Amino acid sequence: VVRDSTRTREVEMAGIMSRGALRLAGSVRAFSAVPKTMRAAVVRAVGGPDAMKIETDFPVPALADGQVLVRNHFAGVNFIDTYHRKGMYKRDLPFIGGQEGGGEIAQLTPKAEAAGWKVGDRVAYSVLQTYCEYSPVPAAKLIKVPAGVGLDVATACVVQGLTAHYLTHDAHAHLIKPGEWMLIHGVSGGTCQWAAQMARLAGYKVIGTCSKGKLAVAEQTKCHELIVCDEVPGKSFEDYTSVDIVKRVMEITEGKGCKAVIDGIGLSTMDISLNSLARRGIFVSFGNASGAVPAFPVLRLIEKSAFVTRPKLLDYTVDRAELDRRANDIFGWLLSGELKVGIDKVFSLDDAAAGHIYLEEGKSTGKVLYKI
Repeated sequence: VVRDSTRTREVEMAGIMSRGALRLAGSVRAFSAVPKTMRAAVVRAVGGPDAMKIETDFPVPALADGQVLVRNHFAGVNFIDTYHRKGMYKRDLPFIGGQEGGGEIAQLTPKAEAAGWKVGDRVAYSVLQTYCEYSPVPAAKLIKVPAGVGLDVATACVVQGLTAHYLTHDAHAHLIKPGEWMLIHGVSGGTCQWAAQMARLAGYKVIGTCSKGKLAVAEQTKCHELIVCDEVPGKSFEDYTSVDIVKRVMEITEGKGCKAVIDGIGLSTMDISLNSLARRGIFVSFGNASGAVPAFPVLRLIEKSAFVTRPKLLDYTVDRAELDRRANDIFGWLLSGELKVGIDKVFSLDDAAAGHIYLEEGKSTGKVLYKI
């Protein structure tokens, strides 16, 4: 029974897509029978965590050639998902939440098979719409999960791991050299736990900021120096006014400052980050945990001939070679024990709203996942 006109259109569109894919039907290889509908956390109107509704009859998408259908075991929960849900970053409605998943290939098309993929392969990936049982994924976006790495850990690697890799290896435009200081805010949180460890592996000296309540987590990243702030109750970020961070940075660096600052906090740390830079240092702003960074005059950078960038993952995984390079580094470090990944909490997909609340209230001390 179709409940309303919106769902009617969805079912009709799924039918049109399926008919358009009929030419592939004889050659699509399948692991097992794939149902026509699936469970999904769907946003039909932007808003708070309750804007995500669990629907059990959302159409399973048809495949275009070059894609595979992944049966998701896990979906990653990231701050960017909350920005989509709230409407901070615009998406066409309705949409399924998420952009990070891990599972096994349930179906694949001829082009995907020609690229070397097989039904049953364990994979992780990042595309939109992963809070669901099945996701269509371009073969070019797949990361093969090696033996010895669990699908939960592999899923955690995709957005946060790849983001931490490009932040610490490329987004700074190599304006920092091994042996120089890098400031990373929020090293007790998700992405920057990874970033602090990867920055050390790259040879940088790392100053991390963290809250008193998450000091034990931050200490596990083995930053060279930690600046410990008070907590902001119910928030995902620290009280950056509780400590004179710029003063501490200058003490640690003997007045030179940091050649790169990795900042996912945003509004609360923008001035701290800029003022903590060394001459010809770079401010890498990648997140908005405390609010978006406001516009500021470029003339402000003249004091230290500083640089600023606002990067995104898509521009640092532009082709298969770049994606594989980053993924291979990460899996290699995981298997060697040089990189530690904390899976903090796993929610059922049916509790999707609770997962967002947990993240936004600053309770996480590692990766948050949905079990599909």
